Amino acid sequence: MDNRVGEMQVFVRVVESGSFSEAARLLRMTPSTVSKLIARIETRLGLRLIERSTRHLSVTQEGQTYYARAMALIADLDDIERSLTTGNMQPKGTVRVNASVAFGTLGLEPLLPAFWEAYPDIVIDLSLSDEMTDLYLDRTDVAFRVGRLQDSGLTARPLGSVPRKILASPAYLARYGTPQTASDLSHHRCLGFNFQRSAPVWPLHEKGRLVDRLVHGPLLANNGETVRRLALQGAGLARLGEYHVRNDVQAGRLIEVLADAGVQDEEDIYALYPGGRQSPPRVRAFLDFMVPRLQDYLAAS
Repeated sequence: MDNRVGEMQVFVRVVESGSFSEAARLLRMTPSTVSKLIARIETRLGLRLIERSTRHLSVTQEGQTYYARAMALIADLDDIERSLTTGNMQPKGTVRVNASVAFGTLGLEPLLPAFWEAYPDIVIDLSLSDEMTDLYLDRTDVAFRVGRLQDSGLTARPLGSVPRKILASPAYLARYGTPQTASDLSHHRCLGFNFQRSAPVWPLHEKGRLVDRLVHGPLLANNGETVRRLALQGAGLARLGEYHVRNDVQAGRLIEVLADAGVQDEEDIYALYPGGRQSPPRVRAFLDFMVPRLQDYLAAS
């Protein structure tokens, strides 16, 4: 009899535990049996899913795709059995979600009470961080990402475009003056980020062309909320997404500067998830509920 589902479960446990021996212990198998089952999958597919060494193992890109699809299939089987035994087709289980601090706090969190009214049996495991995470290794079901996407094999649902604005507090502008041109930024304190993917430049229009203006300042932070709070305290200029500073601008706590120079300074935001149409019902329910509401939220700028 075909036992591919059982092999998938072994593969998933190897990836999640990070070793053949630990997976064998958890599954009450011998390490050699686990190794043979993984080798059987790779032979059948004609692909290398796991790179082995004496000290550690790493999952190949094909292995990450196989892991995501296997997780989705196993979750679907669990949902089928659960629905048959309880007589309830309502999605259940945990959805692991990752988002930036600002987007999670301002965009997602206000929607959660209404989501639980519709899906009371779904638990949201929410992690907020502006650092990039690996959905496969962190077992994340849905991640919200801003900016250019990498070719990762993940499914992406667009939420909209996020205009970025350069802002400062009234106190900062009173002390240091208001920049009138992009070149004026060389004389200002610009609050930045320390992400590996981040560069100390702000794209701005200058003399009819788009240039990357080098900036400097007293802060490099790993999240936008820290930058926003310090901008409110007058520490410097901040370049942040419109939705993040919408309330501050409306209340006069932050004032936009160089609005013309920042025209077309925007990034797209997406919901990313593995599995595509094979995603578990709990993940599809979360996405179908959140995506249109978040699209409306971003479009309200």
